[in-house]
Amino acid sequence: MSNRPGGRVARSTHRPDHRPHPETPRGAPRRGPARTFLRTADGVLVDAVHEPGTAPGAPADLVFVVAHGFTGDADRPHVRRIAAALARHGAVVTFSFRGHGASGGRSTVGDREVLDLAAAVAWARGFGHRRVVTVGFSMGGSVVLRHAALYAGDDAAGTDAVVSVSSPARWYYRGTAPMRRLHWLVMRPAGRLVGRYGLRTRIHHRDWDPVPLSPVEAAGRIAPTPLLVVHGDRDGYFPLDHPRMLAEAAGDHGELWLEPGMGHAENASDEALLHRIGDWAVARAG
Repeated sequence: MSNRPGGRVARSTHRPDHRPHPETPRGAPRRGPARTFLRTADGVLVDAVHEPGTAPGAPADLVFVVAHGFTGDADRPHVRRIAAALARHGAVVTFSFRGHGASGGRSTVGDREVLDLAAAVAWARGFGHRRVVTVGFSMGGSVVLRHAALYAGDDAAGTDAVVSVSSPARWYYRGTAPMRRLHWLVMRPAGRLVGRYGLRTRIHHRDWDPVPLSPVEAAGRIAPTPLLVVHGDRDGYFPLDHPRMLAEAAGDHGELWLEPGMGHAENASDEALLHRIGDWAVARAG
């Protein structure tokens, strides 16, 4: 989003009084799938899906909460593929960020989306899962970083491990053609119309005010929560200085995987990589 002055968008901040939607289940890990709308701390309804693990012997106390990229949603084939792969390692919660799919509100392109993720994590814990791993892609990759920093120490809405795939390290990056196109989509009225009717993504017209915590700043505040940064060496959106900045900021609690031949985000994440991520999460989350 532009850094010029504009209308106010409320800051995404830690909410100690955050509570999950009233339909949040309680007790032992639930075996069956569930779908509902969660109400975020600022009142947006977010479409969310819980699915149990599919592999015999998968840890029942572990759940992956998947944060999709910009223009994705819980029903997109690439998001369903991610969920199916991770379900071999534990339960999975997917959801649609505000402004995406069946969720309400408008996208703020990574700012207030931390509230959507916090609601999904709290809902996931309500199923009895003791360990939560947030896995984000592209925009979702930046959201899981900021969420982990802002909700550190929150027993209900915090996370136990973080996986950030194809995330930017800093805001306002326009160094590649895909990112220049994305800025046009977000900042121009014509672009937002394309987003709404062509990409099923409703984008807020107001600028960030204040500018949210950047992903690289967030990465430096996540410790001691384990962090895995994954990035492809053929990513057309963000070059390799982005993941290297994130890993350096994370220090000893961060791990960097630079994947040969990999492009950007969900569509570039093959089954082998997803299962390696699942194995890493099982070993590192709590």
